[in-house]
Amino acid sequence: MRRIVKGHRLHFSSTIIILLFVLFAVFLIALCSGHYTLNPVTCIKMLVSKIMGVSGEWSSLDESVLFGIRLPRIVGAIAVGICLAVSGASYQSVFQNPLVSPDILGVSSGACVGAAVAILMHLPKIFIMIFSFSFGVLTVAATLTIPKLLRTQSNIMLVLSGIVVGGLTGSAMGIIKYIADPQSELPQITYWTMGSLDGLEFDVIGFAVIPISICTIILMRMSWWIDIISMGEKDAKTLGANVNKIRLITIGCATLLTAISVCMCGTIGWVGLVIPHFARLFVGPNNTKLIPAASILGAIFLLGVDTIARTVAPVEVPLGIITGLVGAPFYAWLLYRQRTKLN
Repeated sequence: MRRIVKGHRLHFSSTIIILLFVLFAVFLIALCSGHYTLNPVTCIKMLVSKIMGVSGEWSSLDESVLFGIRLPRIVGAIAVGICLAVSGASYQSVFQNPLVSPDILGVSSGACVGAAVAILMHLPKIFIMIFSFSFGVLTVAATLTIPKLLRTQSNIMLVLSGIVVGGLTGSAMGIIKYIADPQSELPQITYWTMGSLDGLEFDVIGFAVIPISICTIILMRMSWWIDIISMGEKDAKTLGANVNKIRLITIGCATLLTAISVCMCGTIGWVGLVIPHFARLFVGPNNTKLIPAASILGAIFLLGVDTIARTVAPVEVPLGIITGLVGAPFYAWLLYRQRTKLN
């Protein structure tokens, strides 16, 4: 028995090591790729010199492109990929539904409304992010309030509440787009709803890294309990789980991760829906292994997509377009593979 467990752990450890190696390779490719290409050796030297506090021989333009433009959005892509993948895996487990995505409670639509309001008010980008985050959290609070008013705690009612609130925020977004200036405000609002990491700065990433780390660690530490409640409420209570408390903490952390990702780069679909399924192909449905694997895969996927978005065309392509083009066929393939289980 010990040999079997040890071999299984070794397999999981090997998977994580391989995924981290792939992430580093994609990270290096992203550093060097773009309309202004950089030498990989020069990139590594600049990074090492920055960490060690030593100087080297390279052009000021190379250093400006690397640290001022490319590195912030690369770190941001990794952070957002982790947020969406971890929240998606957590939502799918706690709702016992593989079709659930991170915006199920209306956080994405609410965050977009907040960003659109800030754009209409011509506020700086930092306030756009603050409005986006605030409206996203308020939307989820409204979604969680409806079942309490109806005195029910069922997952189905919570999902239906998210649909209701999402419909209201969608109508609000439609009104905002209708009254927005078609020359200046409407294009910015539309671009935000499609998702982009353009212009992301280290100040914003530094502000977001603490809550991202806290929520991710909490979900990883609670992964065993998430597995328990994913078995069903009756079985979880039999095993001594406080279902309502676990569900509330899981939904709260996953929602916060989703809200942070939206306020950083707008709405990006498919990542939180597809990546957890992809991770299950590697490590299985156990959340103690699924959440760490999904976080790395999410970082790899979004970093790769962002690299394509800023290199494939003369003008940067919104991330939501590429994630849809990549995610939809892959999800269709997953449905084909699992067609017998869905009958």
